[in-house]
Amino acid sequence: WSLAGIVAVAAVILLYYYGIYAPNKKASSDAISKADIELAMGNDSTALAQYMQVADEFSGAQADRAALQSAIILYQKGKFEEAVKYLDDASFDENLVAPAAASLKGDCYVNLNNLDKAISCYDKAIKSSNDNALYTPLFMLKKATVLNEQSKIADALAIYEAIQSKYPTFTRAYDVNIDGLIARAKAQLAE
Repeated sequence: WSLAGIVAVAAVILLYYYGIYAPNKKASSDAISKADIELAMGNDSTALAQYMQVADEFSGAQADRAALQSAIILYQKGKFEEAVKYLDDASFDENLVAPAAASLKGDCYVNLNNLDKAISCYDKAIKSSNDNALYTPLFMLKKATVLNEQSKIADALAIYEAIQSKYPTFTRAYDVNIDGLIARAKAQLAE
C-alpha cells in the first residue's frame, strides 16, 4: 500500500506540473512577450491592456512583472490609483526591482497628495535597496523632498546631510546640488 500511495502522489504531481503549471507558465510567458513587443513598438495602450491581462489572469513572476509594467504605464498616463492597485497585487523579491516598485508607489502617492503614505513607501524603498549607491540616495532624496513639502525641514536637512556624507559620488554623477539643498534647508530653519 505504501508503494501504491507513493505512485499515486507522484502521478498527481506529474499531472499538475504537465497539465496545469507548465502550460500556464508558457501561456503567461508568451502573453508578456507579446506585450513587450507592443511596448517596444510604441503601442503603449495595447501593451498596457496585454500586461494588465497577464497580471489579472496569471500568478507568479510573469504576473508580477506584468503588474509592474502595468503600473509604470498607468503612472505615465496619470492613472495613479490604478497603478497603486497593480503594485499592491504584486510581490517583488529582487534587490533592485522591489525598491524601485516601492519608490514608484511612493511617486503615485505623492501625485495623489497622500504624502504620509509616500514617505512610508520611500522608507520601504530605502530599506530594501540594501544601501545601493545608485538607488538608495535617490529614494532618500525623494523622501527629503516630501518632508520639505510637509515643512519638516529639520528631517529633510538630516537626509540631505546623510546623502552628502555617505553618497558623494551620487551627487556628482547626477549633478545633484546637495550643498544648495542643505543651504536652503538651513536658511528655512533660521527663519
